[in-house]
Amino acid sequence: MAGNNRAGNKGPDGGPDRWSQGVTEGSDALDLEEGVFTWADPARIARSLKRSAEASDRRKSSPYRSAMSMLTFYVNRAGKDLDADQREVLERAKDELRKAFGRA
Repeated sequence: MAGNNRAGNKGPDGGPDRWSQGVTEGSDALDLEEGVFTWADPARIARSLKRSAEASDRRKSSPYRSAMSMLTFYVNRAGKDLDADQREVLERAKDELRKAFGRA
């Protein structure tokens, strides 16, 4: 496929090579705190995602759905490259997010 640069991390325009990386790093719906998915505290991750979702005027669904979708998207896209301990933290962050939105 012409122009498909899978060997590097940058596409031909200097942006992310993979669309999923672009979504995670530059979602138009949520302004995420830097490194939010690398934090060790599930409650802190949930609070940050909730705050970002509620502050956004660009999201297309409810704050809860936007926050949970971004978290799930990250976990799914990280796949086998996601450290098992961090995957557990992020799965626990989903529970914390449900609690934060009164859906637990």
